[in-house]
Amino acid sequence: MKPSVVAVAVWGRTAPSHSITAVMITDDQQTIVTGSQEGQICLWDLSSDLQISSKEILFGHTASVTCLAKARE
Repeated sequence: MKPSVVAVAVWGRTAPSHSITAVMITDDQQTIVTGSQEGQICLWDLSSDLQISSKEILFGHTASVTCLAKARE
């Protein structure tokens, strides 16, 4: 049996000005992390009813963010 996948728009009614190139969700499934072609990393809060709101935008990369990985404790 295939698991079902729900499509979620992470930006609401207006698309972001950056191009998302990488996506990761935290183990607790409460935060989505996106990387962009413009070098930004964005953190998004994800509620239990799949409502998404922006949390933080991190700047500083000089190249596209094409891969995201979690660090172990």
